[in-house]
Amino acid sequence: METDFFLRQKRTCYDSFYPFQILSKRRFRQIDFEPVTILYGGNGTGKSTALNIIAEKLGLTRDSAYNKSNFFPDYLKYCEVVTEGSIPKESRMIASDDVFDYMLNIRALNEGLDIRREELFKEYLDAKYASFRMESIADYEKLKKVNLARRKTQSKFVRAEMMDNIREYSNGESAFHYFAEKIGENALFLLDEPENSLSPERQQELVRFLEDSARFFGCQFVISTHSPFVLSIRNAKIYDLDADPVDVKRWTELENVRRYYEFFKTHEREFEQ
Repeated sequence: METDFFLRQKRTCYDSFYPFQILSKRRFRQIDFEPVTILYGGNGTGKSTALNIIAEKLGLTRDSAYNKSNFFPDYLKYCEVVTEGSIPKESRMIASDDVFDYMLNIRALNEGLDIRREELFKEYLDAKYASFRMESIADYEKLKKVNLARRKTQSKFVRAEMMDNIREYSNGESAFHYFAEKIGENALFLLDEPENSLSPERQQELVRFLEDSARFFGCQFVISTHSPFVLSIRNAKIYDLDADPVDVKRWTELENVRRYYEFFKTHEREFEQ
């Protein structure tokens, strides 16, 4: 089908025909989905491409734009997604860019709160020690602020005038909260490298969250990853996009995981000291 498409093309000025020739390079033609389906492989194997195709064919909600390329609509015409019933409206695609944008928004919010806090420190001092006399109803708001400053300490005055700063969350904690906020019940979720920005501890916490969501709350996941923690999700069906042809494997058979295993086995004695 791809060959026929290229033979019909009159456009010759493109260096790339992406997403053509990505998934077909290793004869990856079909995915049979389970409650948790994982696409594993190195950079350029098409993990994210496959997720974007599925998301676009199903019309899933997503926050961040992605590289559709000139040939993306043409490629979609050759792809088919078969579903059992309708896709729940709460279903969505979650890319790593979505998580990064969320963390950046929190950072920008906190920076704005820090500026406002400094302004309130000054307002507190001005109000507390002001020589103020109410002369008309127009001065009522200023009177309330003066009385508030005289009744409260500086910190309590500032807290009363602004929302709490949320910077107590680290980047990893913020990223985890994003997944917890976006992943609801009884829906389909496509996750593109969710391990980004998460420490090993947080990745394991995310794995438990995804396992529970699939087992108890009717969620279905399609995940692209090369994290050994995410790959270890119980009962996940894993497609190895590094294999030629693409094949289903156990997570302990994957090259990336084997390299971790061999590395730690080599240094096993150092952990025992």
